Amino acid sequence: MNHAGKVIEGLMRAELDRYTAANPASRRLAERAAEAFPGGVPLHWMRDWATPFPLFMAEAQGAEFLYADGHRYVDFCLGDTGSMFGHSPAPVVRAVSDQIARGVTAMLPTEDGVAAAEALARRFGLPFWQVTTTATDANRFVLRWARAITGRSKILVFNGCYHGTVDDTFVRLEDGRAVHRPGLLGQATDLTATTKVVEFNDLAGLEAALAPGDVACVITEPALTNIGMVLPEPGFHAALRELTRRHGTLLVIDETHTISTGPGGWTREYGLEPDFFTLGKPIAGGIPCGVYGFPAEVEARMRRVQAGVPHGHSGMGTTLSANALAMRALRAMLEEVMTEAAYAGMVERAMHLAAGIEAIVARHGLAWHVTQIGARVEFHFTPTPYRTGGEAAAAMRPDLEQLVNLFLINRGILIAPFHNMMLTSPATTEDQIARFHDAFDACAAALAGHA
Repeated sequence: MNHAGKVIEGLMRAELDRYTAANPASRRLAERAAEAFPGGVPLHWMRDWATPFPLFMAEAQGAEFLYADGHRYVDFCLGDTGSMFGHSPAPVVRAVSDQIARGVTAMLPTEDGVAAAEALARRFGLPFWQVTTTATDANRFVLRWARAITGRSKILVFNGCYHGTVDDTFVRLEDGRAVHRPGLLGQATDLTATTKVVEFNDLAGLEAALAPGDVACVITEPALTNIGMVLPEPGFHAALRELTRRHGTLLVIDETHTISTGPGGWTREYGLEPDFFTLGKPIAGGIPCGVYGFPAEVEARMRRVQAGVPHGHSGMGTTLSANALAMRALRAMLEEVMTEAAYAGMVERAMHLAAGIEAIVARHGLAWHVTQIGARVEFHFTPTPYRTGGEAAAAMRPDLEQLVNLFLINRGILIAPFHNMMLTSPATTEDQIARFHDAFDACAAALAGHA
């Protein structure tokens, strides 16, 4: 191990000791939980933090949460986008409190659902919508629709993409060859037989992959967001749209993370023209809900496909999809929370957050860079931005990432447990941003010359 590695390891040991000493109640809960949950948590992602045992949340409000040991945290993770507009926004609390006494689910439509669909159409410019329980479901069902209406079996993803837990998208590039994503469990079929993968921003590779005319759809985030941030190069999206149309391939835009861009996501901000648009996580204030929208010409193709098959289970939908509670929350979010004014404040605060990080990095001579998508900010351990998912993956520093994550936690600041992701919400204050900058400055000072 080199000197820098030894410094990081020593700092990590000290931070682990500090965390353990400060959180005895969470440690006791973790010991209890280990008797009931594999890994001690009900969802294994909850162990992805750099902590030796998880924090146990007691309550959350706005941009803060309180946990079992009585400490209050400033929350820049915000449920990894699920609570992007703050924990328990007041309009959602009112709507859900009222609706839960009126009925949660009946497998019947509601007026709230109609109003929510109308709000979605106004916001994103697509006339037709369907509602799911999660963004993963929305993406899964859209892939099924794309295959049904094109008669093609293959899809295309970009290396390093994230579309929830959709099997078809768990394909990566390794030495130019499509392979299953590392760590994928229980996969019985060869996903590379029906999923093509190319690098983001690689238009030549994209055109070659689409040329045989066997790809039903390209599914992509407007910018890659779960392997660090990889932004599209100028002209990339225009060329992507032209190539997909030329080859009869549908285009699916997944805005689940890039809804941070603005009220209409990257799609409205930059004039994208998807055949399918998917969104989940924050859309109902953290209550499970996903949506997918599409234009009239796609809806007509969907109806033609349906008319040609016998009645039966389509393979799309779950019993709790579009339940009355979720529809009420969805409507409240669209009409009262995800406003132009809310976004303006969120983006302004994110710019302040990012500018402070850049100044601290420069002051301590660290070769790091910062990226921002609206209210979403990340810092990366390289001097220049990534062009592709492959570049981003090769530059990952898990040891450094974990140290920074735990260092901030020990000083009352929570960021996402992976790739240094942060969000600013309508509830985030300038004082909270200052607290982050102070903690980050202390971390940068400890790492100066060693990272």
